[in-house]
Amino acid sequence: MLKPHKDKARLDRLFPALREYQALASAHGISDIFQDNGGKLLQLLIELDLTIVAGRAGSDAIDRSGREFEIKTMNLSLTRSFSTHHHLNDAILRHFRSVDWLFAFYRGIELSAVYRMSPPQLEGLFAKWEATWLERGKRDLNNPKIPARFVCENGQLIYGFPPQQGLTHTA
Repeated sequence: MLKPHKDKARLDRLFPALREYQALASAHGISDIFQDNGGKLLQLLIELDLTIVAGRAGSDAIDRSGREFEIKTMNLSLTRSFSTHHHLNDAILRHFRSVDWLFAFYRGIELSAVYRMSPPQLEGLFAKWEATWLERGKRDLNNPKIPARFVCENGQLIYGFPPQQGLTHTA
């Protein structure tokens, strides 16, 4: 028979706070803080006064002025680039070209910076992905990346401090 780990009492003590965090997330339209960066998304929504887009089929969030945003998060402790979409195609590229982007830099669970970029600032990447998509016979691209360094060099810092440490290479 399996026995609990020695840290079970500590987990039991901490779990009510996680339930409270999930209740806050649920009030903001996030059904699971442990899925799809739910906990990080909640923090961004609150820090930047955004509202989640219901269903998240398309844009991720909207501001009080009605502007929609694509949101990408990255943990600097794990990677140096932002993931985009697992099935990037013409329809997704059209959407990407229609909204502003927010790039959130984390170190572990700590939010350190958020950059904003407009579609024209990202167009060079979009055009490259579109060309590759066409060269591949219009087969979906699997998750092209946006380098963190590119975001820092071309985006507008709207929260926190530039995450220069650790950006000596791109993934």
